[in-house]
Amino acid sequence: MDIIDTVWQYIYKYYISGIINDTSYNPVDTLTYAILLGISLFGVLKLLDKLRVEVDTRFIIAVTPYVLAGSSLRVLEDSNVFTPPLRYLFITPLIYFFMFAVTVGILALAINLERKGKIRDYHSFFCYAGIAWTVINIAALLATGEVKNPVPAAAILALGVITTALVYFISLRLDFTLLTNKLNISLLFVHLLDASSTFVGMDWLGYYEKHVAPTFFIDLAGNYTDHPSLVMYPLKLLVFIPVLYMLDNKFDTDKEKKLVDLLKLAILVLGLSPATRNTLRILMGV
Repeated sequence: MDIIDTVWQYIYKYYISGIINDTSYNPVDTLTYAILLGISLFGVLKLLDKLRVEVDTRFIIAVTPYVLAGSSLRVLEDSNVFTPPLRYLFITPLIYFFMFAVTVGILALAINLERKGKIRDYHSFFCYAGIAWTVINIAALLATGEVKNPVPAAAILALGVITTALVYFISLRLDFTLLTNKLNISLLFVHLLDASSTFVGMDWLGYYEKHVAPTFFIDLAGNYTDHPSLVMYPLKLLVFIPVLYMLDNKFDTDKEKKLVDLLKLAILVLGLSPATRNTLRILMGV
């Protein structure tokens, strides 16, 4: 019984407590979720192969509204629209499982309708369904709250665009084709948008960072500057430029290319999801 109690206390402390109280992540759950993500990618790759789905630019565009839908749903939870135990479903990591299940369900429906001749292209149906879901979530946010910080929210978008444009034009001058590639620079944009949301949220409005690694580097930068969250910009570049380089240059076979495309989709989700959530939270003042 003591062993069972000890294990339960460990699970509660490092996993369940963070979900129930919606608190910052810790090294244990962060590492666990990272491992689960890596394992899940191979499962997703097999699932997409079974559905005969190619992870190309069209598919990534079609999936993007579901990232926005998930982020806006998360902000509805932040706004206390949902009550326990339902609200726990919309807190990380549970919301990722929920969004994955719904997204795959709609994707399978769209593919089935195309194969039966009911629709011409499953990409369009799939994409429009995601857009409709996002619009409903945004409407619910506006109906239950009010826009309180339009200027900081606009500043996040502006900073994301400016920093990405700066990187893009420097890459053009240096003929650094890795970051003049449309998909790669788009991926970098969503992560620089995430960095901008962290900077504006922390530096302007007193929000705090929940993730372990960014918190470590922000705290470290605090020893040298009064604006430590600015460290997120070089941190994003130092992490994702080498990652994108390896993805574009170290994989050759068709199977490896499929994995690369899926990894880039994962990178998109990991950047756009927090960027959108942070920006909407700031916009609504929650």
